[in-house]
Amino acid sequence: MDLYRYNFGVYHWRRRFASIGAALSATVIATAVGRRTERRRRKLAAAAVGAGAALGGTRVATRALSPPPWKIDREKYEALASRLPLDDAARLLDVGCGTGRSLVGIAPAVPQGCETIGLDVFDDRIILGNGPRLARRNGRRAGLTVTPIAGDATRLPLSAGSFDVVTACRVLHDLEAPAVDRTLREIHRVCTPDGSVGILELPLVPTDVSADPETYWPDRVSAAGFRIDAYERIERGGGGEPYLLLVATPRSDR
Repeated sequence: MDLYRYNFGVYHWRRRFASIGAALSATVIATAVGRRTERRRRKLAAAAVGAGAALGGTRVATRALSPPPWKIDREKYEALASRLPLDDAARLLDVGCGTGRSLVGIAPAVPQGCETIGLDVFDDRIILGNGPRLARRNGRRAGLTVTPIAGDATRLPLSAGSFDVVTACRVLHDLEAPAVDRTLREIHRVCTPDGSVGILELPLVPTDVSADPETYWPDRVSAAGFRIDAYERIERGGGGEPYLLLVATPRSDR
């Protein structure tokens, strides 16, 4: 596989690029001051400032490329795909698809002929290049024909009971708590009665919530009318915080 065949964009690119630019400017200014002064102490101070700015810029650049725009991190998506009934899925919806990273991750398990929809607000202020074109391109390179739809997850512009599998990967924690509940209810609405929902989350909760993530997510999913079929931690390489993987089906008593 060509390592660079995908482009998933850079997260929080405006803030990170601004920080890198500020660090570069500080480094240049400190270097210029150090060259112009003859005093040893000023030279040392300028060198220290320049080194600190360069180190800070390097750290920001490293975070900007974590994960790299071309990397998939297949392990967590393989874990999600293995717990979903994708073999028999005729229609698949990925809520918050962004540039298509999660769809590419589960693509090997999606059967040929499965209609694949990726929904997102496609806000390129958050992810560089975030848009339908990039989601479609990445999906195609993974063997999926993705139909991107711009829309609000709290008001899905899709018919009730129309999807066999719905996924939401690393998106719900970015919403406010009321929007989380509305989105989960909308996912319930568009899911077929015997369909499945797969959620992959970081151990985070919305900014207006103080609950433990490991209890918050199954509680909210259950409250939206789902039965929890699987809930587990997926360890991340490099010692990072684990992902939370949750698979659920609509309850008939809702």
